[in-house]
Amino acid sequence: MPATASDSEIIDLARRTLAIEAEAVNALTPKLSGDFVAAVHALLVCRGRVVVSGMGKSGHIGNKIAATLASTGTPAFFVHPAEASHGDLGMIQHDDVVIALSNSGESAELAAILPLIRRRGALLIAMTGNPQSTLAREADWHLDAGVTQEACPLNLAPTASTTAALALGDALAVAVLHARGFTAEDFARTHPGGALGRRLLVHVRDLMHAGAALPVVAADASFREALLEMTAKGLGMTAIADPEGRLLGVLTDGDLRRCLDRDIDVRAAQAAEVMTRNPRTIAADALAVEAVEKMQEWRVNGLFALDTEGRLAGALNMHDLLKAGVV
Repeated sequence: MPATASDSEIIDLARRTLAIEAEAVNALTPKLSGDFVAAVHALLVCRGRVVVSGMGKSGHIGNKIAATLASTGTPAFFVHPAEASHGDLGMIQHDDVVIALSNSGESAELAAILPLIRRRGALLIAMTGNPQSTLAREADWHLDAGVTQEACPLNLAPTASTTAALALGDALAVAVLHARGFTAEDFARTHPGGALGRRLLVHVRDLMHAGAALPVVAADASFREALLEMTAKGLGMTAIADPEGRLLGVLTDGDLRRCLDRDIDVRAAQAAEVMTRNPRTIAADALAVEAVEKMQEWRVNGLFALDTEGRLAGALNMHDLLKAGVV
């Protein structure tokens, strides 16, 4: 069927859709009750796992809610209610909490497994648009996600109702993660492959050049020895340290240029005579992202890292951070 709507009608319909869905989400606020609080506590003390289930579009929303819970510290997974009747019900155990989604609250597939969920002793949280529905009545706690109308012009396709259910599921997950004391570091541990994981899990010690790869010479080393060490290790700098491993200073490419400008005889000079004293450093246990921030703040391309006792432990430069994807 050819399109008959004008451009202005298309924009108007899109705006109407957004307005209806925004109103549906806002209307959830006064519906939050003691059941919501009880549901949060049930998820907090759950000794098993959270099992989310729903048919059709509610199932898609349930899948996302399960994923959000799992990534924010609450072990959760999705079970399709139709598959549950054919063996997957074995995934639900006594210590689990089930979250069942159905806008009507009368989904036949969910109704069929309710007695079996009860028989297993799992707790049930229902999320429906009808507080008087079978699912709502059978649940331990009911979360009202009802909407006055769908955004669909025919008031048929699940649109506002699925948006409301998704928002309510997010509210539940956020309340649980806050009550659990879930931190950004905890989040990074469940997302180690993402940018956040690299920023919050990678430490300087994980990237720094240490041992034989660390450019370092003794305080009585010649300038030539320091220059050879700098060249061999390829970091554009070398540390000057005492016998106990205390950092006395650094020698960089910039120091070499300044020596030439001052007509210093680099063949006769000692490294300690021309090094930069009190150099910028970072703790080896610091997050790698802190090294990025310090390099940018101090306008340097490399840093030496110290251990907990203040001894020289390693070195890294901006290239190491770029290669690791921290920047």
